Amino acid sequence: MVGTVGEHREFHPLHQIKEARPTVSTTVIEGAALNAADRCDRCGAQAYVRVTLNSGFDLLFCAHHSKEHADRLKQVALEIHDESARIS
Repeated sequence: MVGTVGEHREFHPLHQIKEARPTVSTTVIEGAALNAADRCDRCGAQAYVRVTLNSGFDLLFCAHHSKEHADRLKQVALEIHDESARIS
């Protein structure tokens, strides 16, 4: 970067960015049913529980892992969508 004589400024690529940040939008379908394509983020089994975090991201869990982590999930979840009653 150009400065006055004797001034030392380090170049950094982020100095060139001026509030040009992408806009991200998320559509949340409340109560959207889980299906066979939804897999547990922990083990890959069919997911029956969707946990929506404050960040807007979702975590999917099988019934086993949702029960294993239930106490912690209740502390961090914005919403818990549980369809584990569908298991016969």
